[in-house]
Amino acid sequence: MSVLPLVFTSGWASGINAYAVVLLLGVFGATGLSDEVPEALQRPDVLIAAGVLFLCEAVADKIPYVDSVWDSVHTVIRPVSGAVVAALLAGQSGSLPELAAGAVGGSTALMSHFVKAGTRMAINTSPEPFSNVAMSTAEDLGVAGIITFAIFHPVAAAVVAAVLLVLGLAILAFLAHRIRRFRRRRAQRREERRLADRAVGGGG
Repeated sequence: MSVLPLVFTSGWASGINAYAVVLLLGVFGATGLSDEVPEALQRPDVLIAAGVLFLCEAVADKIPYVDSVWDSVHTVIRPVSGAVVAALLAGQSGSLPELAAGAVGGSTALMSHFVKAGTRMAINTSPEPFSNVAMSTAEDLGVAGIITFAIFHPVAAAVVAAVLLVLGLAILAFLAHRIRRFRRRRAQRREERRLADRAVGGGG
Protein backbone atom coordinates (compact mmCIF):
# COMPACT_ATOMS: atom_id res chain seq x y z
CA MET A 1 0.00 0.00 0.00
CA SER A 2 1.22 3.52 -0.75
CA VAL A 3 2.39 5.52 2.23
CA LEU A 4 0.82 8.69 0.81
CA PRO A 5 -2.28 8.67 3.10
CA LEU A 6 -0.07 8.43 6.19
CA VAL A 7 2.21 11.15 4.79
CA PHE A 8 -0.73 13.48 4.25
CA THR A 9 -2.24 12.80 7.67
CA SER A 10 1.07 13.22 9.50
CA GLY A 11 1.62 16.47 7.60
CA TRP A 12 -1.76 17.83 8.68
CA ALA A 13 -1.13 16.79 12.28
CA SER A 14 2.40 18.27 12.25
CA GLY A 15 0.94 21.66 11.44
CA ILE A 16 -1.10 21.41 14.66
CA ASN A 17 1.45 19.78 16.98
CA ALA A 18 4.65 18.53 15.38
CA TYR A 19 6.11 17.19 18.62
CA ALA A 20 3.06 15.03 19.32
CA VAL A 21 3.33 13.51 15.83
CA VAL A 22 6.99 12.58 16.28
CA LEU A 23 6.34 11.22 19.78
CA LEU A 24 3.31 9.14 18.80
CA LEU A 25 4.85 7.70 15.64
CA GLY A 26 8.02 6.88 17.53
CA VAL A 27 6.09 5.10 20.28
CA PHE A 28 4.04 3.13 17.74
CA GLY A 29 7.20 2.06 15.98
CA ALA A 30 9.16 1.25 19.13
CA THR A 31 6.33 -0.89 20.50
CA GLY A 32 5.96 -2.79 17.23
CA LEU A 33 2.45 -1.58 16.50
CA SER A 34 3.53 -0.30 13.09
CA ASP A 35 6.18 -1.30 10.58
CA GLU A 36 5.78 1.99 8.70
CA VAL A 37 7.69 4.04 11.28
CA PRO A 38 11.40 4.53 10.46
CA GLU A 39 14.10 3.77 13.01
CA ALA A 40 15.09 7.44 13.19
CA LEU A 41 11.83 8.28 14.93
CA GLN A 42 12.14 5.41 17.38
CA ARG A 43 15.48 6.47 18.86
CA PRO A 44 15.32 7.11 22.64
CA ASP A 45 16.89 10.57 22.32
CA VAL A 46 14.33 11.58 19.70
CA LEU A 47 11.46 10.30 21.85
CA ILE A 48 12.75 12.09 24.95
CA ALA A 49 13.26 15.38 23.09
CA ALA A 50 9.82 15.12 21.47
CA GLY A 51 8.24 14.36 24.84
CA VAL A 52 9.85 17.35 26.57
CA LEU A 53 8.95 19.72 23.73
CA PHE A 54 5.41 18.35 23.66
CA LEU A 55 5.02 19.18 27.36
CA CYS A 56 6.35 22.69 26.72
CA GLU A 57 3.86 23.17 23.90
CA ALA A 58 1.02 21.74 26.00
CA VAL A 59 1.59 24.54 28.52
CA ALA A 60 2.41 27.45 26.17
CA ASP A 61 -0.46 26.59 23.83
CA LYS A 62 -3.05 27.15 26.55
CA ILE A 63 -2.01 30.66 27.59
CA PRO A 64 -3.63 33.57 25.71
CA TYR A 65 -1.19 35.53 23.52
CA VAL A 66 1.65 33.23 24.53
CA ASP A 67 0.11 30.68 22.19
CA SER A 68 0.29 33.15 19.29
CA VAL A 69 3.95 33.88 20.03
CA TRP A 70 4.59 30.13 20.14
CA ASP A 71 2.80 29.72 16.82
CA SER A 72 4.91 32.48 15.25
CA VAL A 73 8.11 30.74 16.32
CA HIS A 74 6.82 27.46 14.85
CA THR A 75 5.87 28.87 11.45
CA VAL A 76 9.05 27.27 10.09
CA ILE A 77 9.44 24.41 12.57
CA ARG A 78 6.09 22.72 11.94
CA PRO A 79 6.29 22.59 8.10
CA VAL A 80 9.92 21.45 8.26
CA SER A 81 9.00 18.75 10.77
CA GLY A 82 6.08 17.66 8.58
CA ALA A 83 8.38 17.45 5.56
CA VAL A 84 11.08 15.50 7.42
CA VAL A 85 8.61 13.02 8.92
CA ALA A 86 6.99 12.53 5.52
CA ALA A 87 10.34 11.93 3.82
CA LEU A 88 11.33 9.42 6.52
CA LEU A 89 8.03 7.58 6.13
CA ALA A 90 8.49 7.45 2.35
CA GLY A 91 12.04 6.21 2.72
CA GLN A 92 10.88 3.48 5.05
CA SER A 93 8.17 2.15 2.72
CA GLY A 94 9.82 2.80 -0.63
CA SER A 95 6.40 3.34 -2.24
CA LEU A 96 6.77 7.10 -2.71
CA PRO A 97 9.79 9.27 -3.63
CA GLU A 98 11.14 11.01 -0.55
CA LEU A 99 11.23 14.44 -2.20
CA ALA A 100 7.58 14.17 -3.23
CA ALA A 101 6.60 12.96 0.23
CA GLY A 102 8.47 15.85 1.84
CA ALA A 103 6.65 18.32 -0.40
CA VAL A 104 3.26 16.84 0.51
CA GLY A 105 3.98 16.65 4.22
CA GLY A 106 5.54 20.10 4.42
CA SER A 107 2.88 21.92 2.41
CA THR A 108 0.05 20.21 4.29
CA ALA A 109 1.69 21.08 7.60
CA LEU A 110 2.09 24.70 6.51
CA MET A 111 -1.61 25.00 5.64
CA SER A 112 -2.81 23.41 8.87
CA HIS A 113 -0.35 25.58 10.82
CA PHE A 114 -1.85 28.72 9.29
CA VAL A 115 -5.32 27.48 10.25
CA LYS A 116 -4.20 26.84 13.82
CA ALA A 117 -2.31 30.13 14.20
CA GLY A 118 -5.07 32.18 12.57
CA THR A 119 -7.79 30.61 14.68
CA ARG A 120 -5.80 31.35 17.83
CA MET A 121 -5.44 34.99 16.83
CA ALA A 122 -9.21 35.18 16.48
CA ILE A 123 -9.74 33.44 19.83
CA ASN A 124 -7.33 35.83 21.54
CA THR A 125 -9.65 38.72 20.74
CA SER A 126 -11.81 37.32 23.53
CA PRO A 127 -10.69 38.36 27.06
CA GLU A 128 -11.39 35.02 28.78
CA PRO A 129 -8.74 32.24 28.76
CA PHE A 130 -11.07 29.23 28.77
CA SER A 131 -11.50 29.10 25.00
CA ASN A 132 -7.72 28.80 24.60
CA VAL A 133 -7.57 25.88 27.00
CA ALA A 134 -10.53 24.17 25.33
CA MET A 135 -9.15 24.66 21.82
CA SER A 136 -5.65 23.50 22.77
CA THR A 137 -7.00 20.39 24.50
CA ALA A 138 -9.20 19.59 21.50
CA GLU A 139 -6.20 19.97 19.17
CA ASP A 140 -4.02 17.69 21.30
CA LEU A 141 -6.72 15.03 21.45
CA GLY A 142 -7.44 15.43 17.74
CA VAL A 143 -3.80 14.94 16.76
CA ALA A 144 -3.49 11.90 19.03
CA GLY A 145 -6.70 10.42 17.64
CA ILE A 146 -5.96 11.03 13.96
CA ILE A 147 -2.39 9.68 14.15
CA THR A 148 -3.56 6.59 16.01
CA PHE A 149 -6.36 6.11 13.49
CA ALA A 150 -3.88 6.61 10.61
CA ILE A 151 -1.64 3.81 11.84
CA PHE A 152 -4.46 1.28 11.47
CA HIS A 153 -6.66 2.95 8.81
CA PRO A 154 -4.44 5.33 6.81
CA VAL A 155 -6.83 6.02 3.93
CA ALA A 156 -9.82 6.80 6.15
CA ALA A 157 -7.63 8.97 8.39
CA ALA A 158 -6.37 10.90 5.36
CA VAL A 159 -9.96 11.59 4.30
CA VAL A 160 -10.76 12.90 7.79
CA ALA A 161 -7.62 15.07 7.78
CA ALA A 162 -8.52 16.48 4.35
CA VAL A 163 -12.03 17.36 5.50
CA LEU A 164 -10.68 19.02 8.66
CA LEU A 165 -8.16 20.99 6.60
CA VAL A 166 -10.81 22.29 4.21
CA LEU A 167 -13.13 23.19 7.09
CA GLY A 168 -10.28 24.91 8.89
CA LEU A 169 -9.41 27.02 5.85
CA ALA A 170 -13.07 27.99 5.47
CA ILE A 171 -13.31 29.00 9.13
CA LEU A 172 -10.05 30.94 8.85
CA ALA A 173 -11.44 32.91 5.92
CA PHE A 174 -14.58 33.66 7.95
CA LEU A 175 -12.51 34.86 10.93
CA ALA A 176 -10.12 36.96 8.84
CA HIS A 177 -11.64 40.27 10.00
CA ARG A 178 -11.17 39.34 13.67
CA ILE A 179 -7.56 38.41 12.97
CA ARG A 180 -6.90 41.76 11.27
CA ARG A 181 -8.46 43.57 14.25
CA PHE A 182 -6.28 41.56 16.62
CA ARG A 183 -3.15 42.57 14.72
CA ARG A 184 -4.15 46.24 14.71
CA ARG A 185 -4.77 46.16 18.46
CA ARG A 186 -1.43 44.47 19.09
CA ALA A 187 0.39 47.04 16.92
CA GLN A 188 -1.40 49.84 18.78
CA ARG A 189 -0.35 48.43 22.16
CA ARG A 190 3.27 48.22 20.99
CA GLU A 191 3.14 51.84 19.85
CA GLU A 192 1.61 52.95 23.17
CA ARG A 193 4.32 51.13 25.13
CA ARG A 194 7.01 52.65 22.94
CA LEU A 195 5.64 56.17 23.47
CA ALA A 196 5.29 55.55 27.21
CA ASP A 197 8.88 54.33 27.44
CA ARG A 198 10.07 57.34 25.49
CA ALA A 199 8.13 59.68 27.80
CA VAL A 200 9.61 58.02 30.90
CA GLY A 201 13.09 58.20 29.40
CA GLY A 202 12.64 61.85 28.50
CA GLY A 203 11.34 62.68 31.95
CA GLY A 204 14.32 60.97 33.57
